[in-house]
Amino acid sequence: MNRLKSILFPLFFCFASLAYSQVSFTADASKTKLGVNERLRMDFTMNQDGDNFDPPPFTGFTVVAGPNQSISNTWINGRSSYKKTYSYYLQPNQTGKFNIGQAEITINGKVYKTTPINIMISAAVVSPNSGNNAESIASEHIHLVAEISNSNPFLNEGITVVYKLYVSQQISVSNWRPIDNPIYADFWSQNIDINRLEPKQGTFQGEPYRYVILRKTVLYPQKTGKLKMEPLRLSITVDVPTDRFDIFGRRQYERLDKTIAAGAQTISVKPLPQENKPASFTGAVGEFNFKVSASKKSLKASESFIINAEVSGKGNLKLFDLPKLTVPSALELYDPEHSEDVSTNLNGMYGDITDSYTIVPRAKGKYPIPSLEFSYFDPKTETYKTLKSEEMLIIVQGGPKIPLGAENSLSRGSNKQPIVASNQFRYIKLDGDLKPLTEKKFFGSELFWILLLGPLLLIHLVIFFGKKYRQKANDTTGIKVKKADRLARKYLSEAKKNLDDKQAFYDALELALHNYLKAKLHIQTSEMSKGNIKDLLAARGVQEETNQKFIALLENCEYARYAPSSKVEIRKEYKKAATIISQLDKQISK
Repeated sequence: MNRLKSILFPLFFCFASLAYSQVSFTADASKTKLGVNERLRMDFTMNQDGDNFDPPPFTGFTVVAGPNQSISNTWINGRSSYKKTYSYYLQPNQTGKFNIGQAEITINGKVYKTTPINIMISAAVVSPNSGNNAESIASEHIHLVAEISNSNPFLNEGITVVYKLYVSQQISVSNWRPIDNPIYADFWSQNIDINRLEPKQGTFQGEPYRYVILRKTVLYPQKTGKLKMEPLRLSITVDVPTDRFDIFGRRQYERLDKTIAAGAQTISVKPLPQENKPASFTGAVGEFNFKVSASKKSLKASESFIINAEVSGKGNLKLFDLPKLTVPSALELYDPEHSEDVSTNLNGMYGDITDSYTIVPRAKGKYPIPSLEFSYFDPKTETYKTLKSEEMLIIVQGGPKIPLGAENSLSRGSNKQPIVASNQFRYIKLDGDLKPLTEKKFFGSELFWILLLGPLLLIHLVIFFGKKYRQKANDTTGIKVKKADRLARKYLSEAKKNLDDKQAFYDALELALHNYLKAKLHIQTSEMSKGNIKDLLAARGVQEETNQKFIALLENCEYARYAPSSKVEIRKEYKKAATIISQLDKQISK
């Protein structure tokens, strides 16, 4: 009998595990018969997470809410179970018999489909039941909306996305947190800071609602065609009123957690017209002004002056190049210093960008500076516009002359020939300090003083450095600082090698941050959620400000791969990462 049990028990657990691992994907209707003035709830449920969920067309119905997504994980008697549900609330359009078709989902590379459901819609009923449970009430009275300023922009034309959470007067929201942040893979993006959430009164689908603006983002599309914008998903805590009252006559509320999303959006980006496109166009889109100015127009040879080429206005100021300055070869032209004074609001980027050229004349003469030409595309008029600066004349009053005509040959780069000055030989030593080679004196010689003073100096050095060594050994804070700095350089060495490759740099930076956490906190990759990291760091004594900086750095690694960034910004990110790792290592308690 014992032998039989030893055989049957493993077989039983084997079959149970096989049954448990089977994929289940089902469709459930709240009712199959209802009046035309009632509402229907459809749930599509799976027991394993999947991709590419595709709902049926819902012919004969209007989708009044959804898809609402809910996820649950349970652990009972040593076994875990997973359930993910997409819910839709449907309003019948007419009476008759309708078929809810198959929904599809891809799980582990295999496509699964639900069974179609027949729904009978009758004439309007006297007392419609639209679903008075807390879940259905919450779904009908809370909505997350992504408002896009322009869904059909030109390439590099700025648009804005404003995420609003609408809540009806019948329910209230007490907490929310983002689950999935939207990814703007083909856009230059920048979030607009919201210092404080302010509830406002408004309407949604003709009904009075309260709403709050959760996020504002400015986007500049970097390629043409249909660009997908991933949705923002939130987990919110909702308080729904019930029909129950306490002994004091106050209405009781039911609290539940819901997951809502602003549906995925598609932006159709138009290419810039090729017709009448000027040769000087470098990608500027918006409304701009152009100005070229010189710090001085009359000077002496070897004196320097500066020419500024400045573009100001509103548009994609960080995403195009300024025209390059050309000067006669007799003027020494240095590489420009680029500066930006750019801000971003819901209307896009505005401000000015400037290239400052330092120029040094090498010879006497009059030198014309050719005009510069700047072109941009105006999306309002859908035309190209070209601005030209005035030609300038630089007069050099002193210095050597150069051959006639040579001053007018143009040069774009630096021609770093030295400027000849009248006192160029002033560093030659005129009086000698010569000594005979055969003269040998010991008393008062260098060797004499070295032998005399050397031992005394050595004693003082031993005392001095011994004191320094003892101070250093007792300086535990200094030792920790140096140890933290060495640790930061160790983990960030691979990222530093890829400063010129944006994708490789942010991949290496994110891996370095994860490896550092695994080494310091003794955690696994599966525990690398931002919420868990924040809690673990707080528990180990890390200051709140440092904690927030580290989480923000992780988020920058996720977003920056998809947004254009300069080498200056990448180097700033590297320095910021080294500083934060050093601060963490000093603050984390052992």
